[in-house]
Amino acid sequence: MAIDEVPDARVPDTAESGNPDTPSTDTSGSDTPSSAVASPSAAPSSARAGGWAALRPLLLRMHFYAGLLIAPLLFLAAATGFLYALSFQAEKILYAHELTVDRVGGTALPLGKQVEAAQHAAPAGGKVVGVWPAPEADATTRVILQSPTVGEDENLTVFVDPYTAEVRGQLTTSGDALPLRAWLSEFHASLQLGEFGRIYSELAASWLWIVALGGLALWIGRRRARKAQLVLPERKGRASGRRRTLSWHGSVGLWSAAGLVVLSATGLTWSTYAGENIGRLQDRVGGATPSVSATLGGGAGHGAGGDEHAGHTMPDGTQMPGMPATADVGVDKAVEAARAAGVTDHVQVTLPAKGKGYVIKERDRQVPVHLDSVAVDPADGRVMDELRFADYPVLAKLTRFGIDVHMGLMFGLVNQLALALLAVAVMFLVVWGYRMWWLRRPTKDRLLSFGRPQPRGAWRKLPVTVLLPLAAVVAVVGWFVPLLGISLLAFVAVDVVLGAVAVRRGRGATAEAR
Repeated sequence: MAIDEVPDARVPDTAESGNPDTPSTDTSGSDTPSSAVASPSAAPSSARAGGWAALRPLLLRMHFYAGLLIAPLLFLAAATGFLYALSFQAEKILYAHELTVDRVGGTALPLGKQVEAAQHAAPAGGKVVGVWPAPEADATTRVILQSPTVGEDENLTVFVDPYTAEVRGQLTTSGDALPLRAWLSEFHASLQLGEFGRIYSELAASWLWIVALGGLALWIGRRRARKAQLVLPERKGRASGRRRTLSWHGSVGLWSAAGLVVLSATGLTWSTYAGENIGRLQDRVGGATPSVSATLGGGAGHGAGGDEHAGHTMPDGTQMPGMPATADVGVDKAVEAARAAGVTDHVQVTLPAKGKGYVIKERDRQVPVHLDSVAVDPADGRVMDELRFADYPVLAKLTRFGIDVHMGLMFGLVNQLALALLAVAVMFLVVWGYRMWWLRRPTKDRLLSFGRPQPRGAWRKLPVTVLLPLAAVVAVVGWFVPLLGISLLAFVAVDVVLGAVAVRRGRGATAEAR
């Protein structure tokens, strides 16, 4: 049976809880008895209502279909995101030998000696492309190589004890992510299915903010006896069955809405289709992420080119060609020059390629962030260009902050726990939503029956002054976020087909009755 074949009669809560004193509720939680809905004095369906009374049925129907059809993707994105959020702490345990030293020494060896040790330990054919000096006293130095033994978008990272030059291990990495987090990151983004798999995560991100904001509006606009019912779920009294589920669904959704909107917006920034549009818009309004100029013999200046949408692990310049065979002051003097220029916190060094100098960046993204960078001439150790994070365009800063929050980097463990809680909240919201749909079955003795949908024709009740601007906004958003627009058109097409089938069957039943 199609979902629109279910009779559009309200189902009283007495059928759900067995309590004859419990009034019926619709999907918004309104306590209006079903008898009042069927009253002859009710306004005719052709009358156009204004304001919230006209908009609410349309939101109900949209929230119903989006929740019913997109919810599996949201659940999957939340489950994989939950695993990703936990991977930061898991990395510290799983790769403790590579990440830390056995004993903290007095003075670290020169970076050049650490790089030499890594080169001797690495497989033949690898090229050193970057060095990440130990950020903490008990941490190892990461020497990053391009190697034929790893994938095209991966690096081989050798972990070196900065006090003894002992090689603690080698791992395949993607940006700053070690194997576990890199795998879970890609699993969250594409289910390990490549570019095709990224469609799932973009669809989820495209609809998440609509489901969250639509549900928030419905929950706030619901009639309730006590204000506390807005923010706290009902646990006692007559609340049972679908009403209690709705209470938990609405309350948890209210507390989660802001975080879900942020996750949706930031997730779209590196999506395949919407991300491209966002990047273009950001460039046009002067919000592109700048990068330090490292070209030898060229004038200093900041070029746009920070690739904020390259992938979930955000490589940040680790994909680089090998070192040229020219005069070089060495990595130690380059880092010394950068530190003298104020680039001091958790630095990462990109070794010079042909026609380029050293690029030395701060990579400490926790608040307060340290993301300054400089370019150093390898011939004489002179600072050729400087770029301060304070000089980033406002939009570039917001993009950086949003992505780092989404990735669990900005606030460390607190950020990661918040992401995990949001993921759990989404999974519960999906389960509660399906449970409410199940409890809306027109009869409980038909196990395979479906909960009724919201009535059609809600858009016809909107005033023209609301309908036309709303249609224009939907068209613009659907173009800007393509998978949202395409899936919305698909929903409408399916709804029209189901409606036509229901009407034809209704006419057939009427003809047989005559």
